[in-house]
Amino acid sequence: MINIPAKVKDRLTTSVKKFQPILAQAIDKDINESDTVTIIADILSIIFGYDKYTEITSEFAVKKTFCDLAIKIEDRPVLLIEVKSAGTDLRNTHIKQATDYGANAGIEWVALTNGSVWKIYKIIFAKPVDIELLYEFDLTTINTKREVDLELLYYLTKEAMGKSSKASLGDYHTQKQLCNKYTVAQIVLCDISIDTIRKVIKRLSPEAKISNEEIRQILTDEIIKRDALEDEKATEAKKRVNKLLKPPAPTKKVAPKLEAGAVNHNSVE
Repeated sequence: MINIPAKVKDRLTTSVKKFQPILAQAIDKDINESDTVTIIADILSIIFGYDKYTEITSEFAVKKTFCDLAIKIEDRPVLLIEVKSAGTDLRNTHIKQATDYGANAGIEWVALTNGSVWKIYKIIFAKPVDIELLYEFDLTTINTKREVDLELLYYLTKEAMGKSSKASLGDYHTQKQLCNKYTVAQIVLCDISIDTIRKVIKRLSPEAKISNEEIRQILTDEIIKRDALEDEKATEAKKRVNKLLKPPAPTKKVAPKLEAGAVNHNSVE
């Protein structure tokens, strides 16, 4: 759990309650995209704490094309927001334009929203450029009494997006990469973990004869779900764990340089 400042926590709790009926009404009326943008600008200001006139803009252009909304802190764009009308069901295809904007402008965070549902993406600057859905939430149903829900809101606040933040979207992304089924599965299958399991078995029954490979087979065939081992993310997790556990290369001993005229007493005549 992260430590959300009391002032920010109070703002989130109070303002979310204020907007929940507004968003519900917007969905019922099926308001258009332009009116949805107006509500979202208010959400960014009142809930997330950005200055409406200096930090929220619809005038951010990438290659002469404007994105729906952008958040700028100290005149630096940190988040692009793709807006759909309040009644639109959000799909990953909706984020393509904002992804292109972000990739061209070097901005790694993009949000797709219809006001109530918010999907937060990280742009992966690779060839080709890719996106990863980091998390999502629904403002009309989110429970601000739950710390986990408050954290999801907090990562989008001005306080979290600022340079001095101690808990940012980048931190959350790193945590998600480490604390998931793919990484945990690879940690369980590493030699250190299997050695520990074998030692516990030997303590339970000193006569037991079981190899590390037999234990690994039981884990992969009967305990760990296949989707945690066969997905592309599993391959990436395995590389990370193996790299972390790889023993450091031995350092080469360098013989001390002798000064002119000095005798090397360790040499063999």
